[in-house]
Amino acid sequence: MILFFPSTGLDLVKQGANFKHQLKYASMTFKSLALTLLFGLLSLVAFGQDLVITSVHVVSLETGKIQEDQTLLVKNGKIESIVPAGKLPAAWLQVTQVEGKGSYVFPGLAEFHAHLPVAADGNTQLQEESMWLYLANGVVRIRSMLGHPSHIALRDKLNAGQLMGPKTYISGPSFNANSVTDPAQGAAMVKSQKQEGYDHLKIHPGVLSDEMKAIATAAKAENIPFGGHVPLDVGINQALEDGFKSIEHMDGYMEGLLPRTITIDPATSGPFNLNLSAQVDWSKLPTLIQKTLDQGTYLAPTLTLFDRYFGYIPADTFRLAPEMKYLPGLQIQQWVNTKKQLERAGMLNKEVVAPYLAFRRKLFLEMHRAGVPMIMASDSPQVFNVPGFSIHHEIALMSEAGMSNLEILKTGALVPAQYMGATDRWGQIKEGYEADFVLVEQNPLLDLKALQKPVGVVIRGKWIGREELQSQLDRIEKNHLRN
Repeated sequence: MILFFPSTGLDLVKQGANFKHQLKYASMTFKSLALTLLFGLLSLVAFGQDLVITSVHVVSLETGKIQEDQTLLVKNGKIESIVPAGKLPAAWLQVTQVEGKGSYVFPGLAEFHAHLPVAADGNTQLQEESMWLYLANGVVRIRSMLGHPSHIALRDKLNAGQLMGPKTYISGPSFNANSVTDPAQGAAMVKSQKQEGYDHLKIHPGVLSDEMKAIATAAKAENIPFGGHVPLDVGINQALEDGFKSIEHMDGYMEGLLPRTITIDPATSGPFNLNLSAQVDWSKLPTLIQKTLDQGTYLAPTLTLFDRYFGYIPADTFRLAPEMKYLPGLQIQQWVNTKKQLERAGMLNKEVVAPYLAFRRKLFLEMHRAGVPMIMASDSPQVFNVPGFSIHHEIALMSEAGMSNLEILKTGALVPAQYMGATDRWGQIKEGYEADFVLVEQNPLLDLKALQKPVGVVIRGKWIGREELQSQLDRIEKNHLRN
């Protein structure tokens, strides 16, 4: 069996390359298949449980205030009631109780630029492991940004409670120079992906201006959102006008800020045009910001992707990070090889990279302060960004850039709910909302590091405590032991 990791994030498409990470596994035995089926049946039962979670402090992302010493009543996968401690209705006294012990409850985090492994020949091991990596890090929703037919089945099982893992939204296969060769083909591809059941469309480099207009028109007619990279021929202004719902990696804005006299040559400007950052004309930014706001476009900054890909830490240091033990060694080695290619080419010299990373931090903060909505995204798994763990790297960089703790938490819950048109169902701890939330020991409004090791996670109304989360991490680590 073969499992493919699609090329992601940096999407080396932008550099005229496209690669797939192939990992081979032996055929599943009848015994393992039986256990998988049993797990699915047990999960179906477990998702129907009712819960009483006592002695918790509820974090409001709307107000930034804390409701102290509360009890949460969970029924049929929703928060039925929130009452002060000691006010538990008599009818709930026999319901399974979880002692919160003064933990803080918040709506959990999102990874809204993820890439799921592809299951070939029915081997879903890496997919299922990814789900546990997310949950163990408090991630309760993901948006997968490069689709495959196997992802539709995975999403449906997850959202039906047949598999354990975050709630999931799936983008379809890439719209790029290879898949779209004329406007009619682009429009037909939109209709096809909508019919196949994808939630979102992903745009990559190489799409031409007239093709993009056809894709956008068809997407609006089919009522399916689209976003991604900004192709060079399209440019940021047209991308906004065409209706990109999200701009991934803040792509296209640098190009939009460059003087018209500058010619962008991929052969010399570097990946993501990092060699051109010193020539940016910041006086153009207010106009771009206003246009972004007018169009209601969201940004997925993926700060950690660029920090790890272009940062000064050598590849051989990154590979020793503790979370690398949860992925196959071949995947890690491919990341090492990718980064070392840039190191050998002299493209990661500090004098080149430092201005570029500073540009991205400034762009992020200026757009945030102006009110442009940001969605939490790290582009996992890509270039040393391990699923779940990479979100905490993203959070740290958001904080370093100047975003407040409350606003950071909003990017992981409230803003993704807004993006998906679901603010009446999730993204907050409120009665009637979906019971997907996370407990942590300390107030995350004061200490973001509290998010890194949840006391427990509630997903679809099912409680998963710290011991179970750690047990799953231990299991995954054993699956990928290195010699």
